[in-house]
Amino acid sequence: MTLKKMKSILFMLLGSISLVFGIAGTVLPVLPGGPFYLFAAYCFAKSSKRMENWFKSTAIYEKYVEAFLQKKGMTRKEKIRINVTADFFILLSVVFVDILFVRILLIGLALYKHYYFIKKIKTLHPESCEVEKSQ
Repeated sequence: MTLKKMKSILFMLLGSISLVFGIAGTVLPVLPGGPFYLFAAYCFAKSSKRMENWFKSTAIYEKYVEAFLQKKGMTRKEKIRINVTADFFILLSVVFVDILFVRILLIGLALYKHYYFIKKIKTLHPESCEVEKSQ
């Protein structure tokens, strides 16, 4: 087996694992999906052109990664939707977990999530997104 073939297999394996974590991160509040999708895209691109094209054609990539990369931010509605969904699952976890340290950790993660969404991710106006879609 050549070095190029081994490298391709390694990147494909890492990309697949990252994609699974990204999908899990879409559902689980304590696991961010976006970075895993981006890493999966990078790994698939490095593994083969065919895999890169397949990954970029998936609905998950188009909905979460491509939209974020093109717009360089999120609308207030998208931020609220993601935060409310994540907060619901965090709250469920806080209620059902009996370990104080885990509860504190979950609350800390929720607060950091809100800080990150408010301060670090640019808020786009819906009008500007509509103009881009129509062009």
